[in-house]
Amino acid sequence: MANYITHETDVLVVGAGGAGLRAAIESAAMGMKTSVVMKSLLGKAHTVMAEGGAAGALGTTDPRDSWKTHFRDTMKGGKMMNDYRMAEIHAKEAPARLLELEEWGAVFDRTKDGLILQRNFGGHTYPRLAHVGDRTGLEMIRTLQDKLVHMPAEIFMETTVTHLFKEGDAVCGALTYTRDKGEFHLFNAKAIVIATGGFGKAFKITTNSWDYTGDGQSLALEAGADLKDIEFFQFHPTGMVWPISVRGLLVTEAVRGDGGVLRNNKGERFIFNYIPEAFKNDLASTEEEAREWVKQVVAGKQATVRRPPELLTRDVVARAIRDEVNAGRGSPHGGVFLDIATQRSAEEIKRGLPSMYQQFMKLANLDITKEPMEIGPTAHYSMGGISVDPQTEMSTVNGLFAAGECAA
Repeated sequence: MANYITHETDVLVVGAGGAGLRAAIESAAMGMKTSVVMKSLLGKAHTVMAEGGAAGALGTTDPRDSWKTHFRDTMKGGKMMNDYRMAEIHAKEAPARLLELEEWGAVFDRTKDGLILQRNFGGHTYPRLAHVGDRTGLEMIRTLQDKLVHMPAEIFMETTVTHLFKEGDAVCGALTYTRDKGEFHLFNAKAIVIATGGFGKAFKITTNSWDYTGDGQSLALEAGADLKDIEFFQFHPTGMVWPISVRGLLVTEAVRGDGGVLRNNKGERFIFNYIPEAFKNDLASTEEEAREWVKQVVAGKQATVRRPPELLTRDVVARAIRDEVNAGRGSPHGGVFLDIATQRSAEEIKRGLPSMYQQFMKLANLDITKEPMEIGPTAHYSMGGISVDPQTEMSTVNGLFAAGECAA
């Protein structure tokens, strides 16, 4: 007698974050028998850590925006090492995906005219991030899982995949075990979608949760799939540095998008010293110009001056912070200061950054409406991953697909 339970399915989706849920929704909508397995619980995916927003050139806050500008910003931020076709598809399709989430029930923040409000973010020429305060990822997961649970899809929680099986040159199934009962489950599948996220737990200081251990990349590699650009890893410039128990916990980029400024232990706004030549025409060159940008944004006006250098790409800001710390100009606990208190009112901070306000009050006993935060770089996002075709998202193994952070 077999010591495992067998399941027959058309499409097996491994992972239940934004990418996995969206893949499962599409599969079920096409009439495929769809099974979703996840290492943790439904709703616990790391997508909830996408606090600041989701980028798409809707042009609702600034009509000058377009997919072409989004594409240019993406390629420029990636030092032109990006897969240009991936960047093009993303820039073109992002607005439709945001409107789709809205149609499915996502409650985005709104402009005075009732349109989706978009905020500024690092590396983006125009305000482009649709958001729900600083809890955007949570709203995305809520919306997607609510959509999926009303569709004919099987959901298996606390289920870990240990091996992928092949028949010839194509995948045909996966072996899993359940954490609660220790049962083995064998899924026979015509197609498998890996959507397991990244591997940030390889780093000591990271925003990533316990389950971000690169399972999907390992499974794909063992099945014969190619990995691509795996050496590229994004460090978010702003993670908590104190207390030590929460070192690395994400401090959303929305703080800088809403006008927050970076200072060293001398009170200097040091980021002006680190603007790369390629970005000098895009960014404010003086404190006065940067302050004027904040005034216009706070007033809800279309910015007519260049955005502050705090909104440089994450790699540039993270290196600037590291250099300040190494030069002895860091904060008491090995970071620098991020100040939103002098830029926005207490009411605006609590309304626009509710999670950050609660996070620092509860974990650091610090009121960000009155005092600056101590922050520093933290491992955040896997840039490379399973190599997939830009059009089909299939890997180099037949029937094995990848989506989201685990893909490249």
